[in-house]
Amino acid sequence: MDAAPNKTMVFGDRFPFRYMTADYGITYYAAFLGCSAESEASFETISFLAGKLAELGLKHIVALESSDGKLAKTIVTNSKAENVEVVTMDSLQSATLDDAAGGATYLSVMEKNLEALKIALS
Repeated sequence: MDAAPNKTMVFGDRFPFRYMTADYGITYYAAFLGCSAESEASFETISFLAGKLAELGLKHIVALESSDGKLAKTIVTNSKAENVEVVTMDSLQSATLDDAAGGATYLSVMEKNLEALKIALS
């Protein structure tokens, strides 16, 4: 991650990756701390994250694989940032036996997360 041009990410969803940001020195802004059970982000949270996207000139916002991406899209819509894309990371919280039978492993999911992280920090 040392080579990443950007060291900040906006997470428009639950946030189960705090360990990762701490390990790699990534600054983050998230709609919810951890895997919060809150069902709705406040207006203030959406406004704050939308402002961060624009202020920092970020081109990506991150959402979880189990999410419909609605919150991330709402943040993007309310931001003055242009051409922002939603990037998906997998928390493994919704992994199924079918996923495993289809060849998904912890390592393969984390490799996909690494690729998503590279995009989010570009």
